Amino acid sequence: MLQRILLITILILTVLSCTKTTRDVDLKSPSIIPAPQSLQVNDGYFTFHENTSFRFDPEFPMAGKFLLDHFDKMGFDELNDYNDKEDNYIYLKFNEEINSTEGYRMKIDPERILIHASTDAGAFYAVQSLIQLFPILNDKDEIHLPALIIEDEPRFKYRGMHLDVSRHMFPVAFIKKYIDAMSMLKMNNFHWHLTDDQGWRIEIKQYPKLQEVAAYRDSTLLGHYNDTPHKYNTTRYGGYYTQDEVREVIAFAKARHINIIPEIELPGHAQAAIAAYPELGCTKEDVNVATEWGVFDNIYCPNPETFEFLENVLDEVAALFPSPYIHIGGDEAPKTQWKQSATAQRFIKENGLKDEYELQSYFIKHFEKYLASKGKKIIGWDEILEGGLAKDATVMSWRGMQGAIDAAKKGNDVIMTPTSHCYFDYYQSDNENEPLAIGGFLPLEKVYRFNPIPNELSGEKITHVLGVQGNVWTEYMPTTDQVEYMAFPRMLALSEVAWSPAEKRDYNLFVNNLEVMLPRLDAMDIKYANHLYEIEGNLNEDQEYELSTKTLGKEIRYTTDGTEPNTNSTIYESPIPFKENMIVKAQVFDNAQPLGRLFSQEFFYHKGVGATITINHPPHKSYSGSGANGLINGIVGSDTRYGDKEWLGFWGDDLEIEIDFETEISVNQIILRFNDSNGQWIYAPKEVWFYPKEFLPSIHQVPLRYSENNILEQEIPFNNQEMKGIKIKIPNYGIIPDGAQGAGNKAWTFIDEIIIK
Repeated sequence: MLQRILLITILILTVLSCTKTTRDVDLKSPSIIPAPQSLQVNDGYFTFHENTSFRFDPEFPMAGKFLLDHFDKMGFDELNDYNDKEDNYIYLKFNEEINSTEGYRMKIDPERILIHASTDAGAFYAVQSLIQLFPILNDKDEIHLPALIIEDEPRFKYRGMHLDVSRHMFPVAFIKKYIDAMSMLKMNNFHWHLTDDQGWRIEIKQYPKLQEVAAYRDSTLLGHYNDTPHKYNTTRYGGYYTQDEVREVIAFAKARHINIIPEIELPGHAQAAIAAYPELGCTKEDVNVATEWGVFDNIYCPNPETFEFLENVLDEVAALFPSPYIHIGGDEAPKTQWKQSATAQRFIKENGLKDEYELQSYFIKHFEKYLASKGKKIIGWDEILEGGLAKDATVMSWRGMQGAIDAAKKGNDVIMTPTSHCYFDYYQSDNENEPLAIGGFLPLEKVYRFNPIPNELSGEKITHVLGVQGNVWTEYMPTTDQVEYMAFPRMLALSEVAWSPAEKRDYNLFVNNLEVMLPRLDAMDIKYANHLYEIEGNLNEDQEYELSTKTLGKEIRYTTDGTEPNTNSTIYESPIPFKENMIVKAQVFDNAQPLGRLFSQEFFYHKGVGATITINHPPHKSYSGSGANGLINGIVGSDTRYGDKEWLGFWGDDLEIEIDFETEISVNQIILRFNDSNGQWIYAPKEVWFYPKEFLPSIHQVPLRYSENNILEQEIPFNNQEMKGIKIKIPNYGIIPDGAQGAGNKAWTFIDEIIIK
């Protein structure tokens, strides 16, 4: 009897001990970016400690070493070698039945972590997922990982990030840091933009003046290109990467399964090279390396010296980079000098070319064939479609999606990188104290919701969409901190677009995973932009203002009188009626602590609010703002951000806007607002026409009365005229003139709130 009581007591103590141990285990919900194709959480957990064994098959040398190095950083530098008798181990096992070359299968249970892959790349991506399950900073002897099963492979085979080092150059250590972050996110192509008008950044041994002259500029523009007058930092600026440094970066990237694609611009963006070797240009005149941003007329001239130079340059580049691709630019090549050059015109005639656009195509096709002889393929921006597309060229579609659609229908491969979703030099918040940027507006959610497959493509044409790429142009990013601020966390959102199945992507879940990921970015010393706790506002159809924030478990407090909210302010629970002038200020709070930035929105209640509005053309899908109703919603757009939710952008369209009032009203004045940022191809119209619906005589005005920060306002008096509605005609500016940014292209029209008093 005593033995039975003792046995029961031991069993009870054992159960209680196990219960306490289980209760003490703090299992974190798996949080992996980019989200795996399939993730199933099971009961139990795996315990990692100093006696855990580790083994990787010989097919996985880079993946195995990478994980070992990570364990070493965590303080576990002497793990045992796994043998078949042990039951606490991690094993990277070769499995030829894993069909995807970048896919993997991971199973975590209480006895083991078993990873299956058929390539080192697949094992490496599994390792990156596993690392994200471990704590960021380890201060414990034991680490508990939840039991789970992951089946994973990428959606697209091309998952890229770009970095422009021509406008501003960054040290090799930073390039490695950037690549390391890419590898964490399972991205596999680094597009290194090495040459442009403002600097040549790669050593070419056959042409020393590229290092001596083309790599340096005498001064650098301060402020924004649209600011007048221009101001400059007169300190000489520049530098270049030696070929040994390039090899060092290539080796670093290769160990992370990242291919590096160099870009050598041609035939445009060549002013730095022409500054070093004037014979490459059409004028043969001395020019300086560009000190401002934008597009310049100095492009390569089609003469023997040019073709010999570029072939010799590409010989060294092709020998240096193992990449199957070399990017040759092909974008923004003004034809002004070609039109005026006897050499260029003679070349056009002798080669049976139709015009300067076919001459540009000749350049692209020539170097496609030349690089093919070196075993390389070319990638070019979507301008390479103009004048005829080279047969085997891959097109990077940046001016929207149409270039990709046209190229894919021709049978060419395409990479999606439209400004609307992939240009990380655009503003990411409408907060007025954001660091200076080129313009535009690309918030995190818009990046995440990018669909890289156009509706116009179907069947086998879809297979020509290789993937996506985020671009970081650095005109307004002189420091590495600013590059990081602009690239992160938008790079994380794009990584999920590139890797995760469309049907598995969920923005709210991504935001929660990102909140977990931010401390990991802190540990990597990445100076990211944190807009997670910012508030978004939206005016609904009932003229009520809705507030929201993406993070869970937080509350919003707000005021409508312009004062800053505090813990005593109203908690947001339902939309705020908009029936009079007001200033809404709001902030996210968590346990009485304010988070993120203060949100502020001013409302101007004018006679157009609530009216009916129609426009003869829809706004461009990249700049659709709040739609037509956004022009009379009582919210004025930013004076510095033409891409915010209030500005509507139209590319080359003549507009007719009709506004109808519910009842006849007395109109004293109408105020129109246009953006006039010529450096971004945006031009205010030369004239506008007004037609009251009663068909009274039209009023013709030129909207140039008031200008500040590239905003043109026109106040049109109506002297309390009674009307039921009004029609406004706004002709597009037309074609951008020679010598200006975007010369030869259609101008954009950007219009903001139509204020009716």
